[in-house]
Parts: sequence; C-alpha cells; structure tokens
Amino acid sequence: MAQLELNGVVQRYGKQTIVDGVDFRLEKGQIACLLGPSGCGKTTWLRCLAGFEEIAGGEIRLHGKVVSSNNQRVAPERRQIGMVFQDYALFPHLTIERNVAFGLGRKLEADAHLRVRQLLATVGLGGQGEKYPHELSGGQQQRVALARALAPRPELILLDEPFSNLDVGLRERLSAEVREILKREGSTAILVTHDQNEAFAMADEIGIMYQGRIQQWDVPYNLYHRPANRFVADFIGQGVLLPGIVVNGHDVEMELGTLISDIPVECSETCANCGNGCDVDVLLRPDDVVHDDQSLLQAEVLHKAFRGADILYTLRLSSGSEVLSLVPSHHNHALGERIGIRLDADHVIAFKKQHA
Repeated sequence: MAQLELNGVVQRYGKQTIVDGVDFRLEKGQIACLLGPSGCGKTTWLRCLAGFEEIAGGEIRLHGKVVSSNNQRVAPERRQIGMVFQDYALFPHLTIERNVAFGLGRKLEADAHLRVRQLLATVGLGGQGEKYPHELSGGQQQRVALARALAPRPELILLDEPFSNLDVGLRERLSAEVREILKREGSTAILVTHDQNEAFAMADEIGIMYQGRIQQWDVPYNLYHRPANRFVADFIGQGVLLPGIVVNGHDVEMELGTLISDIPVECSETCANCGNGCDVDVLLRPDDVVHDDQSLLQAEVLHKAFRGADILYTLRLSSGSEVLSLVPSHHNHALGERIGIRLDADHVIAFKKQHA
C-alpha cells in the first residue's frame, strides 16, 4: 500500500484552476520533490496535502485512507503530517528543546524528553537544547524545525522551500544533510522548491510542474537525459535545441555532425517513432559539445562563465546557431577566438520540428 496517493486532484481559486488533475503515488520511505517555476501551483498542491485547503475534485489518500475529496476533508492536525516551513516558524520564547518537544503534544514526559534528545543529536545539535532560537544560525534553526516535525513520527513530512532563506553554500550542504536525516529516520517526505540543486541533492524522484500539471515524474537522471517534453528539457539543466534530419530511423544529421542512436529515434511528445527525413529539434547539453583542438569543426567564443574547475562557453557556429560547451578551466580562450569542437552525445533527445 502506498503511503500517499493523489487521484485527479483539482484546486481552483474562483474560476482559475491552480492544480489541474494531478495524479501521484509515493511509497513509504521515499523522498520526493515537486519542482517548478514560481506560480506553477506547487505550493498550493502542498497546502492541499497538508489539509490547509480544500480540493475541488479528485481525492488524496494517506496510508489508504481518504483525507481529502470534494465533499470531505480531514483536519490538518489529524493527518499525521509534519511540516517544515520556509521561515522555520520556531517559538522565540521557548528553548530549542521545548520547541522540538512542542511537536510531541502530551506525550509522556520521560519518553518525550528522550525523543527530543535523540533528535537533537540526530540533527547535530546535541547539548544545545537550552539555547533559544535567536542564539542559533539560520542553518541550525532549520535543523530545529526539522527535528520538531520529526518528533511525533508522522506518516509524512512536507518541506516548503525550506532552504530559500540560506546562502547558496549552506543550502547545498544542508539539503544533503537533511536527506541523510530523513533516510536515517525512515521518513516519507515531499519537498517543494524551485531550486534544481536542492531537488537533485534530496529527492529519489522529482515531479516537474508547470501550469498546474505534472509534466514528468521521474528520477533525476531521466529528467536530465530523457525529458518528456520541451518544457522539461528547457527547465532542467542547460541546453540548446539545434535542427536536424532523421535518416534511416536511427541517425540524426545536424550541423555538428551525425548523432547515432542504438534505438529508433523518438520524437518526444509524440507516440510514433520519427521516420526517414523527419525534421526535428535535437537537445544538446553543455557536456555533449566537447572542446577538441584537433577538430576541423570550429566555433567562435561569444561568452564565457568561469566556474572554478570548468568554464561554460557559449559558442557560435558557422550558421549563426549557438551551443553551450562545458570545458576544463585550463582551456581559457578569449572572446572572439575560434576553437575546435566535436559532438559527443550519448543520448538522442529529439522533438518534432515546430514550424512557424
């Protein structure tokens, strides 16, 4: 039995549909992420799960029990759901230990005290239970908020943009730590974010949301290398679309050379395989375009972004089309310089050509 199931969930504000027929299933112990741009409906979706909002259609089941439908709603406090908010929501007048214990309600005092101490040790705050929230850093406060949510051993943990108030370095480190804590506790969790690095660091599976619908639900590798449609291809990672022509059903000829596929080339967003002579747009990631001084194929350096170990180059081809290439930073080329490149793509990701 799945820990969480959503079947055709719809949510509207007046005549505007915010969540549009979402289906979803989460197994016990999994960490999932809902990823998408601002305004796509992901926070509304999370509020419906928590029971803060009613739904207009479909149903939400938690451990087999219906907790939301268009004619019933189980109160948030009865759903056995823990919530970690963006602003931590700690009580400033309570010590760290009492903040965490607040999530336990009226549990037996001895058992509650033991659970709190165990959780503080788990989140790396052992021995700091007598401090107050203002005495801790932002990252430490976020750990306290997580410990409080975990304290009553809820069926599900919801995390709403939990790291957005932290600096980039701390955000990346803490997201990996939080994943480890959730796995250690055996918790089932859903993270909502617009940050891909957070999603990739934390989640077993990720749902890409746009205009109220889940565009693709998959593991991070497939989202990057096998996007289901143009939106996912554009939203995840970096890349460009270059025109190509399918030949022999397996190969795609393009300006950079010929891409060879082990299986028939599929035009994403369509069911049928691409036929011979089919016009397509091919997705190329920065790691698909390799710097090669020996290559006869040349491209002009338009822009460069230094990233420490690598430089991300924007290159202009002879046709005027632009591609991205991720190159080790000891290959430091000047703007306007022409450099050799070659195609080295493991996957053929093609979309049916969109004619104006």
